[in-house]
Amino acid sequence: VQLQASGGGLAQAGGSLRLSCAASGSIITRQIMGWYRQAPGEQRELVATITSGGTTNYADSVADRFTISRDNRRNTVYLEMESLKPEDTAVYYCRAYLSGSTNYYNYWGQGTQVTVSS
Repeated sequence: VQLQASGGGLAQAGGSLRLSCAASGSIITRQIMGWYRQAPGEQRELVATITSGGTTNYADSVADRFTISRDNRRNTVYLEMESLKPEDTAVYYCRAYLSGSTNYYNYWGQGTQVTVSS
């Protein structure tokens, strides 16, 4: 499985960005897809996940500002980011995995940089 992320860039505080991540290859359609981020000197952290049925989970820090969605026909996950803050600056990674089966189905994209200026 290959994950290709796009859509990062530079935004001002209060602005918006949209990330996309397309999965290809030997995809299991019930995969959970999600976004994680890693700021310099910090550990990678969960941003949001979404199941194939549309159930979502968000980090508390983004729950009222970010929206995750997916298009199962296109095997693509999106992250709409609004009201961006400088602390949202990080490399954002998409992930596709199966709950309880990450030992054999757990894939990461290459990361896309998001920089929010104050």
